[in-house]
Amino acid sequence: MPSNKHDIAIVGAGVVGCALARRLTLDGASVIVLEKAYDVLDGASKGNSAILHTGFDAPSGSLELDCIKSGYNEYLEVSESLSLPILKSGALVLAWDSEQLKVLPKLIEKAHENGIFNVRPLDREEILRREPELSRELLGGFEVPGEYIIDPWASANAYIGQAVENGANLWRGVEVLSGNFEQNYWTLETSTEKVYSRYLINCGGLYGDLLDERLIKKKNFTITPRKGQFVIFDKAASSLVSSTVLPIPTATTKGVVICRTIFGNLLVGPTAEDQESRRNIATDSSTLVKLCKKGSTIIPKLENYDITSSYAGLRPATQYSDYQIHHKTEMAYLTVGGIRSTGLSAALGIANYVSKMLSEMGFQFSPQKNPKLPEVDKLSEYHERDWQIPGADGVVCHCEMVTKREIERVINGPIPPQTIQGLKRRTRVAMGRCQGFYCSAELAKITNGKLKIPLICNE
Repeated sequence: MPSNKHDIAIVGAGVVGCALARRLTLDGASVIVLEKAYDVLDGASKGNSAILHTGFDAPSGSLELDCIKSGYNEYLEVSESLSLPILKSGALVLAWDSEQLKVLPKLIEKAHENGIFNVRPLDREEILRREPELSRELLGGFEVPGEYIIDPWASANAYIGQAVENGANLWRGVEVLSGNFEQNYWTLETSTEKVYSRYLINCGGLYGDLLDERLIKKKNFTITPRKGQFVIFDKAASSLVSSTVLPIPTATTKGVVICRTIFGNLLVGPTAEDQESRRNIATDSSTLVKLCKKGSTIIPKLENYDITSSYAGLRPATQYSDYQIHHKTEMAYLTVGGIRSTGLSAALGIANYVSKMLSEMGFQFSPQKNPKLPEVDKLSEYHERDWQIPGADGVVCHCEMVTKREIERVINGPIPPQTIQGLKRRTRVAMGRCQGFYCSAELAKITNGKLKIPLICNE
């Protein structure tokens, strides 16, 4: 058997694939992660609302709920050791008309059924005392004290970073073309070379159902990409609200959220638009205008603040209301699919669930002792940033206060980004008000020869 033989191959390096790589590596498995994009988090995981959910509104009795609660608890446990920024904001679920007001008691009852017992109703006056900039059209609501704001990129990069620091392999720009299971091993044909593994895990995200067809000639679900568009307001707007403001959820979406981001901005979104394309993440002006109007209806003063940017993310929705995690023991194959908007909160919980499933399938674990910790990106506006530490070698991006030192640390690190988008997710460079207008020339010089897709700037 060739030398590139592994215990477990994971296809897909979104937040769930990264969390799985970490968990299974720490469990003692030799792991390889295969990602067809040049950078991790290049699919569904790159665009979300970055909230650590309690699971108060998840389907009762579902696998999703179990994974959210497990992931939530582990995130709080490991956030300090992994230096992951976390901001306790709490959430308010608000009613704006009489019909929504009638639904509140059922949602509170559901939260209690889900084990989130500190959810409690608040009257209109108490809510407005807490959040005085909310519209006076408010009728009532309830609080979810345990909701947090987190960094979606640093979290996933920390997961894969710890995996790599402790022996895992990450291959980027490598697409899995086909696979064959024979004599208790998978042989994977990729766009570069063959890979061999004892177990195979499909974390293909938006392409998970197609990957099932490609590898085991069967799919248990069909993905219908669901687009969510977001508007990001200037940092000054974050002073308008301290809590995460949530709407009454529906069967298809949690609705439009207003919340601070860990990066110091104010976010409004997402929408929920089913589409056929698995790649189209374009925003459209009419939808963004509606989001802005919705935001200003909830917080009237928001119309006085500038917009920094907008973006869209795709969620791998399926015809089912729960996560789709399946296994074929006889083929040493697992599918981790249909992980929708709660994937960020549930990722560590999903990893624990899959670890137990592998144990039941016969894999023998020998956990690592004293695993190494990765160096984690400092992106939070509410915690110490690199520019505040002496010796930063100057600020390159003044909108987001990104230093030359942290850019060079990332591009020369153990998992260097290979595209400018990957570098943005590692440093926040060129993501501020000017969107790279002033810093792109300097950035092109610093990254010259370092990226697979170079940043070309005509001076």
